Amino acid sequence: MQQKPVIAIVGRPNVGKSELFNRMAGERISIVENQPGVTRDRIYAECMWLNRPYMLIDTGGILLGDTGDIEAATLYQARLAIEEADIIIFVVDVKDGVTSADREVAQVLRQTQKPVLLVVNKVDNLKLEADSYEFYSLGIGDPITVSATHGRGIGDMLDAAFSHLPEQPAQLEEDERIRVAVIGRPNVGKSSLINSILGRERVIVSNIPGTTRDAIDTDFSRGDTHFTLIDTAGIRRRAKVDEAVEHYSVLRALKAIDRSDVCLVIIDATEGVTEQDARIAGNAHEAGRACVIVVNKWDLVEKDSNTMKAYDARIRQDLRFMQYAPIVYISALTGKRVQDVLDLIEYVAQQHALRVPTGRLNEVIHEAVALREPPHDKGVRLRIMYGAQVSVKPPTIVLFVNRPDLMHFSYERYLENQLRAAFGFVGTPLRIKVRSTRDEGY
Repeated sequence: MQQKPVIAIVGRPNVGKSELFNRMAGERISIVENQPGVTRDRIYAECMWLNRPYMLIDTGGILLGDTGDIEAATLYQARLAIEEADIIIFVVDVKDGVTSADREVAQVLRQTQKPVLLVVNKVDNLKLEADSYEFYSLGIGDPITVSATHGRGIGDMLDAAFSHLPEQPAQLEEDERIRVAVIGRPNVGKSSLINSILGRERVIVSNIPGTTRDAIDTDFSRGDTHFTLIDTAGIRRRAKVDEAVEHYSVLRALKAIDRSDVCLVIIDATEGVTEQDARIAGNAHEAGRACVIVVNKWDLVEKDSNTMKAYDARIRQDLRFMQYAPIVYISALTGKRVQDVLDLIEYVAQQHALRVPTGRLNEVIHEAVALREPPHDKGVRLRIMYGAQVSVKPPTIVLFVNRPDLMHFSYERYLENQLRAAFGFVGTPLRIKVRSTRDEGY
């Protein structure tokens, strides 16, 4: 399992950061296809350069308050990006020359031990190349000239960025450990849950530094099962900067999700599912990780005989793309039902790795087709020839059909429901890919 490097774009407003972000991201921004309810903030993108995946973050959309103090806001954004990034792209504007705000950002960046690329944007023609020499005065290094508008110099910039990374990304050793990312908004009780789990079990093997700077991985065992808990609870709210902190908490969650098998999506029972909760849960869903929805602080909710049922219904509505995930109600503070969380982690991890026999898979598919006819168009009906499971984590099934364009989303969802009814796949996304029988490679 590889950890994607993070490249952050920083700089003052109006230097072209967002345009550069869009140029680098292109059409590779990660979006769930045909999955209602999943939101994805455009400030993050999953990108690729020369078959090397990386995560791109744009700080241009974060403005703190309405005081007009642009320099202070930019410095705050730069500090957050520095904390999260492996490589920093510092963007300046050739047409404006060196500004006081550029100098302040440069001063912050000179103090970091991370690679920083000084990128001079809006160099739309050779005549502007000479104007870039002024930026040597920032003390960041050799300027790299680009034009985000025209795509000029982007390849050279990315080559320079990746020259700071190992040619072959280190592979984390695969073992039987279940890697569990504890994700959620600040202050929903992530750390409290981890402390409750470890305090109850008292079988910590070791504390080891995580592969990211913001998390500590904690190994422990319960019986014959070995776990690694990935704690993402590093960011705390500050006055007047809640919005920026929320944005960066998503990035920390994304980095933890990359290294996990199972995600615990923590919801604050006293607040319910927020837009940010849905965004974080959507990230885990898109990544294909097994998930458990953990409703914490349940002890603080006034209850009657219908409370839990009503709460279930609201969660299913707000996280309707994650109907497969079990819900557990706990109090990390008192330890109530924390044992249930561990049981569910083991169960959904098994379901995430479930492989079904090909013969039985096709029996279920044929029975589903017999119960409900496939869609048709202009007299031509969709015919499903056969299916094959091609991978696990998450389980991925390829359906070979006569006309892939005839597969309607609603029918694909029907088939997914039939497969879940037959095999379970509890707590895990189920990927269904539709291919023509003429396709090869499977």
